[in-house]
Amino acid sequence: MNVETYRKLIAKQLHQDFKSAVEIVEIPIPQPAAAEVLIQNKFAGINGGFDTLLCRGEVPYVNLTPPIDLGVEAVGEVVAVGENVTNLQVGDAVVTTHRGGGYREYQVINATLAVKVRAATPEILTLIPTGVSALVALAKAGEMKSDEVVLVTAAAGGTGHIAVQLAKLAGNHVIGTCSSEAKVELLKKLGCDRIINYRTENLAQVLKQEYPQGINLIFECVGKQVFDTCVDNLAIRGRLVTIGHISEYGKSVESVIQPRIYHQLMWKAASVRGFLMPHYQEYIPEARDRLLNLFYDDKLKVSVDQTQFNGLESIPTAVEYLLSGQNCGKVVVRFNPTNTHT
Repeated sequence: MNVETYRKLIAKQLHQDFKSAVEIVEIPIPQPAAAEVLIQNKFAGINGGFDTLLCRGEVPYVNLTPPIDLGVEAVGEVVAVGENVTNLQVGDAVVTTHRGGGYREYQVINATLAVKVRAATPEILTLIPTGVSALVALAKAGEMKSDEVVLVTAAAGGTGHIAVQLAKLAGNHVIGTCSSEAKVELLKKLGCDRIINYRTENLAQVLKQEYPQGINLIFECVGKQVFDTCVDNLAIRGRLVTIGHISEYGKSVESVIQPRIYHQLMWKAASVRGFLMPHYQEYIPEARDRLLNLFYDDKLKVSVDQTQFNGLESIPTAVEYLLSGQNCGKVVVRFNPTNTHT
């Protein structure tokens, strides 16, 4: 590969299986226009659920006509700037969250959409946009307060482990669910008050016995039976924020025959709220700045999964790994482009 080209991962077709939908293509490295910057991506975050749904044609707010550029969050280095760009210069480390800008070795983007950070490290991808989603979901959709009982499902995941810490920082009693001893250890380090390994304990039983008054705020990422159990255990005026349903990604949607959900909600004046970051765009800048400050002040720990994924070729495996629930923290892919832009 010569210095004029780079590679990116695209969805060449819509397919139920992510691996079958994608391919790597090689294209010319573009020159930035007057208001743009050219960025060499160093790391990209893996969003297994969104990636899979996108390739299946099941993301309603996206134009799903292949070929589709894939990947969202990336952190890298500015290697060229347009003539009108004043806020960034060559060598700056930046993070971007432009859909289609993640799974590629280089990207050109409007300079106002690249956020300068101290260093192009994978830890940044745990904060932006993953941590931003956790913060806005808890604060805005969940109306998080202090001195409440907060439950975070998939608490050792990329989003969950940030949600646990934010709920603790707000002065709450935090319950976290997970599926392995390694994840239990991570949650202990993060200060989780009650850790439930659902492979060794029964979630419904623990909640009924130890929290008979119910849960005030639930940050729910799993879906299926876990979701049902969470709804069953909402407190009076409790709020459940559903930010995903990883148990169903890549699978057929489960049909459920049971009493309608209002029978459980009305008598408690409880609520279930869906959260999707694109519908909360106005809160992103403030949330991003707060998270970066917490991180730089050592008030927030970030967990990047230790499994190494290198290069575009590793992304399908990384997506599968994330969907299997093996990860502790954020899953990232490292790019090692063989070329250097000149």
